[in-house]
Amino acid sequence: MPDFSRRSKEVEIMDNFALDHRELDPVLKELEVINKLLGGFSVFYDAFRQLKLQNGDTVSDWGCGGGDSLRVLQGYFRRQSLDLRLIGIDATAAAVEFATKRNSAFKNMEFRHADVLEHEFDDAEFDVVISSLFTHHFDDEQWIVLIRKMVHSAKKAVIINDLHRHWFAYHAIGVLTGLFSKSPMVKHDSKISVLRSFRRAELENLIRRAGFSLFTIKWMWAFRWQVIIYK
Repeated sequence: MPDFSRRSKEVEIMDNFALDHRELDPVLKELEVINKLLGGFSVFYDAFRQLKLQNGDTVSDWGCGGGDSLRVLQGYFRRQSLDLRLIGIDATAAAVEFATKRNSAFKNMEFRHADVLEHEFDDAEFDVVISSLFTHHFDDEQWIVLIRKMVHSAKKAVIINDLHRHWFAYHAIGVLTGLFSKSPMVKHDSKISVLRSFRRAELENLIRRAGFSLFTIKWMWAFRWQVIIYK
């Protein structure tokens, strides 16, 4: 039985930024389906209802993968009569190429290849910075550095969509991917993602250690945390 009392330090296969299209593309396609089925996008819908956006604002998705979050949000923003600029950033070149090709129809969407821990961002370069199933890839000290950079780069808020470390989530994702996934990477990484993820008290402690006090943490189905850090 895994140890759910603390965050795992086990490495995910997807943490290899040198993955090529043959390895990565099928995984990104499967993750789109998993996100849709397990309510990943509802975390963002709920969060953006709490923020005041206006035409011309910029939303940047860090660790964007195949760009599915921005593509789904594009539809949401259009339904709200909002015309926003959407920028995805990822450290894996193959993911950026995949996202660029898959979302080429959207003229207000672009994807950049960069390691967000190494890249220097301007103060308030974006109006809102978001991430989905991304921050659990970092250990606690890296997490603090990452969140400070996200907040520094955001003018209005940071929205984090990540996992709740729980035995049920671990076993459930194992069963689901065992039954329906064709990817050894998805089967491996999905369970490790849960073990690397967070309890509420851990998130609160990390955010306060990063120096922020104006934030909310909300549990949402299925075993997701919605974190909003306000500027």
